[in-house]
Amino acid sequence: MSTFMANKETADRKWFIIDGTDQVVGRLAVTIANILRGKHKPTYTPHADVGDFVIVINADKVQFTGKKWDQKSYQTYSHYAGGQKIIPAKEMRQRRPTDILRLAVKRMIPRGPQGYAQLGKLKLYAGATHEHQAQQPVELKIPTRG
Repeated sequence: MSTFMANKETADRKWFIIDGTDQVVGRLAVTIANILRGKHKPTYTPHADVGDFVIVINADKVQFTGKKWDQKSYQTYSHYAGGQKIIPAKEMRQRRPTDILRLAVKRMIPRGPQGYAQLGKLKLYAGATHEHQAQQPVELKIPTRG
């Protein structure tokens, strides 16, 4: 008798599709991060990339709770003098609507080569169409709050 340890070669990868319409960003990001890491599977192994692929359509229609559209901001810094950029959430939704959800998920995944590979399995689309029909994704229903 031996303990089964999953690895990326033995991982059974599936494709899930999630509709981001009227979903709260943080709650949706937690679900996506858990699927990307494989924590929803009984064969979850922390040191191996056993997660699934996630397609999010309508990522531009996600919602924040409270007054976050007015108060939240995103900051980047290039490590050069004057290289700090602060973008309000409303402006981020107009410029790059998928980055709101991508940054939320990115901050929930561990840093390092394994985490970067897991984040690469996230496919975000601002509209209702995507180009992954050949993978036959399974629709994942997430209840909306409220």
